Amino acid sequence: MNKNTALGTLYLVPAPLGDGDIAWVMPESVKVCIKRLVYFVVEHPKTARKFLKQVECHVPLQEIKMQVLNEHTPPQEIFSLLQPLLAGNDMGLLSEAGCPAVADPGAGLVRMAHEEGIKVVPFVGPSSILLALMASGLNGQQFAFNGYLPIKNDARISKILALEKLSIAQDQTQIFIETPYRNQKLLTLLLETCEDSTNICVACDITVASECIETKTVKAWKHALPNINKRPAIFLLHG
Repeated sequence: MNKNTALGTLYLVPAPLGDGDIAWVMPESVKVCIKRLVYFVVEHPKTARKFLKQVECHVPLQEIKMQVLNEHTPPQEIFSLLQPLLAGNDMGLLSEAGCPAVADPGAGLVRMAHEEGIKVVPFVGPSSILLALMASGLNGQQFAFNGYLPIKNDARISKILALEKLSIAQDQTQIFIETPYRNQKLLTLLLETCEDSTNICVACDITVASECIETKTVKAWKHALPNINKRPAIFLLHG
């Protein structure tokens, strides 16, 4: 519990990046903490219940109280999600996949928790961004996560060129993501836009059986493109 006994503690709960043995990506001590929680803020209740079933919660699933926070939640409604914490109950913020508040709509809730003096505790779990960076062989001392690139082609090309230029100037790895069904088009555009000597890492299906992480120059990638259509992926660029 929070040292302030009037308030609960907000636990940030990473979720698996795909199907598989949850023990592979989450320490037992973290599962022990999650098992006792009754209150959760989640992106999608259905997938949250699947995760909590894997964790083997002590509380029956039908008794767990879930509130929804996603990209459609109006900012003015976020504060109301803190009510269980303000009433003295501990609560978990559960990401759809990976880490809460990182490329995830939970950041606003975490910030409000700090403003209210609520203790925030991040749990250990899978981060696709950091795992991809670790496995890429690219610069892990200087890197930036850019989220999604623009959708419109001209704006996307301009952004790619800007990131490549920045990477070269600052020796900085540029990391970005895409909606899975647009992955193949993005990779093709990267190879058409970037210099042949630029390194591109494609990290797909991280932590699951079909995981594939490869780093090659643009020139080398052009000889054989992987099929990454509809597969969760992280892209890393180093000029």
